[in-house]
Amino acid sequence: MLGAMAAKNPNDDPLAPVTLAVGQEDLLLDRAVQHVVAAARAADADTDVRDMTADQLQPGGLAELTSPSLFAERKVLIVRNAQDLSADTVKDLKAYIAAPVEDISLVLVHPGGAKGKGLLDAARKGGAREVACPKTTKPAERLTFVRQEFRALGRSATPEACQSLVDAIGSDLRELASAVSQLTADVEGTIDEAVVGRYYTGRAEASSFNVADRAVEGRAAEALEALRWSLATGVAPVLITSALAQGVRAIGKLSSARGGRPADLARELGMPPWKIDRVRQQMRGWTPDGVAVALRAVAEADAGVKGGGDDPEYALEKAVVTIARAARSRR
Repeated sequence: MLGAMAAKNPNDDPLAPVTLAVGQEDLLLDRAVQHVVAAARAADADTDVRDMTADQLQPGGLAELTSPSLFAERKVLIVRNAQDLSADTVKDLKAYIAAPVEDISLVLVHPGGAKGKGLLDAARKGGAREVACPKTTKPAERLTFVRQEFRALGRSATPEACQSLVDAIGSDLRELASAVSQLTADVEGTIDEAVVGRYYTGRAEASSFNVADRAVEGRAAEALEALRWSLATGVAPVLITSALAQGVRAIGKLSSARGGRPADLARELGMPPWKIDRVRQQMRGWTPDGVAVALRAVAEADAGVKGGGDDPEYALEKAVVTIARAARSRR
């Protein structure tokens, strides 16, 4: 989970002698480095920062970089792609980690994995501070990231706004962080779904989830327009069938669930409470037979976009129209 990204060692001192930034999420790796640099410069405005890639740190180079200075200045040494360091340089680093120099903060940036693991193990054994920066792979993790970004900036955003932003922007954390920063700079008060829509309309319309929402609401023309826009802007057809499946399944799960408060249903169905409210509004025209028809349409479209048909676009259009009709079966 993203919560683990912020989790650090109990002795969480950014000026620790050695910091490991481990993972493959570039934004989080950069932030881990920036945190150390900012702390060092807060302690000493004249801090000397050396930012190097593995090929720039040659055997013997560490001794020169860590040698005492006439001016006794604080230093931050950043080594990126630490997994690519030569064996002799790794030997130098292991020796240094065992006896670090005062007022020097060494930051090793490493993707994790087997390559260069010996250096990681040595640093961990030596008590290095570690910041985990794993790649975000789940929508829920990106949603948590957006919420944390708003919170870190001291701003409030509704759950629907956070979800809309993730749907509109996608999986790139840098772009999500930039969008949060722009919204908080430009908008006063609580940021809601309407605000996100105004700022990111083009991207939201290209979202596969926007196609699904319009389809399950029975708005065939709007769903087809959103579908064509999505395909024209490069959205993968398989993402659209996935969104359609999620939308129809949510209708089916909620329609067969016991009545109750959104919070109770959220726990029972594994959905956030705000989504319960949205799906309740979307399911008004649905019948059990309609859900069955829509699920078959999604399955056929999924087969069509994965090679079972000659025209993925037609398969998706057919599914969208069928789902929109099913959404009106009770009207």
